[in-house]
Amino acid sequence: EIISKFIKDISFEIPSSETFVTLEKEVSKYNLIFDISSKSFKEKIIEVNTILKLVAKEEVKKRIHVEITVTALVIFEAVSTNKELLEKIILTKVPVDVYPILYDTFIYLFKKSGIKNVSIKKEVDFEKLYYERKK
Repeated sequence: EIISKFIKDISFEIPSSETFVTLEKEVSKYNLIFDISSKSFKEKIIEVNTILKLVAKEEVKKRIHVEITVTALVIFEAVSTNKELLEKIILTKVPVDVYPILYDTFIYLFKKSGIKNVSIKKEVDFEKLYYERKK
């Protein structure tokens, strides 16, 4: 059960006017990356950090930097000894729950920065990403 979730960190940098002007046509040269980590917070509570990053491909010379971290505090009433089950919950169930915050924040930052034609997937299949990672 998620007992709390919050935006832990936002980094959104457009380093120059030239970068801003070229961004809309070069945004397709960026990849959306998710990084999920966890650590013990208190007894039976785990801190799960879901990080969304926008990473430019090598050919992009003028790059923006976007990284948003949403943290969830998850309580496990019966702490499972099954590490694989615990890992699956942390890497699939928690990100599904916090992704709407990441999505809304991402869209808001670009919109308020005057960049109109930037999109991000409304739905992300974290279970598929989990199984791809396990291969």
